[in-house]
Amino acid sequence: MAQQPLLDHLYVAAFFLGGLLMAVGPFIIAHIFAPRSTRNISNKTRQFIECGVEPIGDAWIRFGIVYYLYALIFLAFDVDVLFLFPVALAYDSGLVIRDFVEILIFVSILALALVYAWKKGVFKWERKTYSPR
Repeated sequence: MAQQPLLDHLYVAAFFLGGLLMAVGPFIIAHIFAPRSTRNISNKTRQFIECGVEPIGDAWIRFGIVYYLYALIFLAFDVDVLFLFPVALAYDSGLVIRDFVEILIFVSILALALVYAWKKGVFKWERKTYSPR
């Protein structure tokens, strides 16, 4: 009976170390495989390209705030939808109507946030034209 709290702490430590490895691992791998010298790299190699297409204009362009708003809204709804899965499993107490109403209130609050963003004009995509400096 006394070993159960120790086992729980080991599970928490294992998940913490796994999360830390997932967060720091890509930086370590990039540091290991990154080139050490830039002597033999030509200017053509340093050029910013995507899919082999030559860039038009300056590489340091500014993106509209719309991109970031879409990203923030996606992130908020993505996390909230992922939250629904464990909640749906936890609400198995036999009080089906009460559990359904609680989840419905949660989803309604999410819908209100979506309606608010829509009313503020977040989803209006205005096309920008390129103008060289």
